[in-house]
Amino acid sequence: MLIQAHLGFAQLHSLELSKADYDLLSAMMEVQRPGGEVNASQAELRARVGLSKNRTSIAMSHLVDRNIVLRPEGRYRSYFIHPYFAGYASQEEMEEALREATEAIKSGALAAPAPPAPQRHLSAVPTRRSA
Repeated sequence: MLIQAHLGFAQLHSLELSKADYDLLSAMMEVQRPGGEVNASQAELRARVGLSKNRTSIAMSHLVDRNIVLRPEGRYRSYFIHPYFAGYASQEEMEEALREATEAIKSGALAAPAPPAPQRHLSAVPTRRSA
């Protein structure tokens, strides 16, 4: 069993995740390796939670957009759960990973988990009136 950091879970509520987002993240946590590496296709993850192909794709996009899941360039079927949410083999490994992640966020090398950007609605845009 992996040790999960509470740091990330304490902020999950503020990231505006849907039930499908939570379900997909949960499936990824079940199959992750220590440190958060997930080697599974979206089809395999989808089968674990019973989502449609479209809903799985949308949920994965939400998780990636919010920096909860990281996608390495050029690697097929490979994802990383952000260090704040990943599981670790030991307390020491977790503390070191969280320290490194915090430093990487401060330096700009790693994005911090964040809620989605506010949506602008057309009603908020002033309209031109004809004279």
